[in-house]
Amino acid sequence: MSNARYETYETYGPGYADPVYGGFDVSPADLHSAETLVHGTPAPPGAYADTHRPAYADTYRPAYADTYRPAYEAPTLPALPRQGGQDDERDPGPVGHPEPDPGVRAGSRAAARTGSHRRAARRRRARYAQRPDGPMRRLLPQALVVAFLAGGTTAFVAKDKAIELNVDGKARTLHTFADDVTELLAEEGVEVGAHDVVAPGPGARISSGDEVAVRFARPVRLTLDGHRREVWTTAHTVEGALRQLGVRHEGAYVSTSRSRRIGRGGLALDVRTERTVTIMADGRARTVRTNAATVREVVEEAGITLHGQDTTSVPQGGFPRDGQTVTVLRITGGREVREEPIPFQVRRTEDPTLFQGTEVVERAGEPGLRRVTFALRTVNGVPRKPREIRSEVVREPSPQLVRVGTMRRPASVRGADHLDWQGLAACESGGRPDAVDSSGTYGGLYQFDTRTWHALGGQGRPQDAPAAEQTYRAKKLYVRRGASPWPHCGGRLHG
Repeated sequence: MSNARYETYETYGPGYADPVYGGFDVSPADLHSAETLVHGTPAPPGAYADTHRPAYADTYRPAYADTYRPAYEAPTLPALPRQGGQDDERDPGPVGHPEPDPGVRAGSRAAARTGSHRRAARRRRARYAQRPDGPMRRLLPQALVVAFLAGGTTAFVAKDKAIELNVDGKARTLHTFADDVTELLAEEGVEVGAHDVVAPGPGARISSGDEVAVRFARPVRLTLDGHRREVWTTAHTVEGALRQLGVRHEGAYVSTSRSRRIGRGGLALDVRTERTVTIMADGRARTVRTNAATVREVVEEAGITLHGQDTTSVPQGGFPRDGQTVTVLRITGGREVREEPIPFQVRRTEDPTLFQGTEVVERAGEPGLRRVTFALRTVNGVPRKPREIRSEVVREPSPQLVRVGTMRRPASVRGADHLDWQGLAACESGGRPDAVDSSGTYGGLYQFDTRTWHALGGQGRPQDAPAAEQTYRAKKLYVRRGASPWPHCGGRLHG
C-alpha cells in the first residue's frame, strides 16, 4: 500500500515518541517514580498502565510491539503533569489530513502487515536508538530543582542548633542559629554584668547539644570578724554564699538564716567566726572558744565579773581576735586634793628719774592659789601615778610692779671725788651693796636709812640700788653734811 496518503507514526505504547518532548522508554513503574520525585506524592498504581495502547494490541502483538499505526488512529495521550501545575500539550496528529471513515480504518489494519510496515518500523527504531537522552532530558530539570531544594533544606537544618540554656537555675531547651554564646544571649535578651558568670565564656563557639549556663552575681555587704567589705556571689542562699566566699561558718554567728535566699539586690550579712581567746584574771588563765562580738562578752563567757573601776587591758568594746590574751585589771583608789601656788607676773615700766641700771620695786607681787584634785589608783595591788582630774583657782596672783631707770648717771660729784669711798664702804658694810644691819634700819654699802636715801633722790631701798648709785648718793651726802653721817668710819675717807 502506498504511503502517499497516510503518514505513519510510532504507537503510544510502553515506549513512544512525542513530537513535543521527544521519545523515551518508560514503564508505568518509572512514571510512578517520576511523579513521586516531582510532586512528592506517589501516583496511584495503574495510573499510567497501558492507557495509550490501541484496542488491537491484545489480539495482535508483533515482535516490535505494534510499532506501526496510521496517523489517523493515533489515540489521545493523557497529559503528563508538568512541574508548576501546567499540563503537557498533546500531539494533535497529522496536519491537513481529514479523519477517514470506519471503512477506511478496517482496510488499514490489513495493510499493517505488509513489508513496508516492517521497514518503516526498523527506520524508526534506528532513529530512536540514536536518542538515548529522550526521557532523561525531561526528568533532568525536575531532578535539579528537587536536589537544590533538598540541599537548601539540609543547610537550613545544619545551621539550626538545639541548645540548653540555664539562666540562674532555670533551664530550657531552645533552637537558635547563633554561632557563639554572645549571639545566643543577645537573641534571648539575657544581659550579663562584670561579676556575672557565663559558662562557656562569652564568644565561645556553640554547637547543637551544648549547654550554656548563666549565673547572676549578687552584692553582699559582708562584715566578717569586724571587717566590713562588699563582695559578689552567684550563690542563691546565705549558706551557698559563705561556702563560695570561703568563710568558715562552723560554729560561727550569722546575722540571718543560712537558708535565706539572696535576691538580685543582695543583702547585708554579719558573720563572726569562732575564735580562741585567753582571759587572765586574779592570777588565773581561762581559755574559751567564742564567737562574741566584744571583749566584754568574752569576759562574761569566761565567768569573770568586773566590779567598780575594774577594766581590761584592751578596750571592752573592741573585737576579740583569735589567739588574743586579755588581762582583767582590778582597780582600787580614791581622790586627793592638793593646793598649789600660782606664780605672779613682774611688770616693768621705765622711770626717767632713776639712773640707768636702777630698778625699783614699786609693789611686791603676791602668788595665787590653786586647788587640784587627783585620782589615786592601785592596779592589781600596784600604786600608779596620781592622775589630775580637776583644778580650780582659789586666789588670783597679784603682779609685781618694777620701775626701771633711764637717766644717765653723772660721772662725779665736785668736792667728793678725791675721797676714799672704797675704804668707807669696807668699814660700814664690808663692801657689800646689799648689806643690812641687824635692826633692818640701815642698808647698802654706806648704811643709808630709808629717809636719808629718799632725801638724796634714791628710790626704794638703798640696798636694792646698784653699787655705783649708792656711791653717788653717798658723795652727795658728804657734800651736804661732811663725814658726820658716819661717825665711826668717816675718818677712812681721808685715808
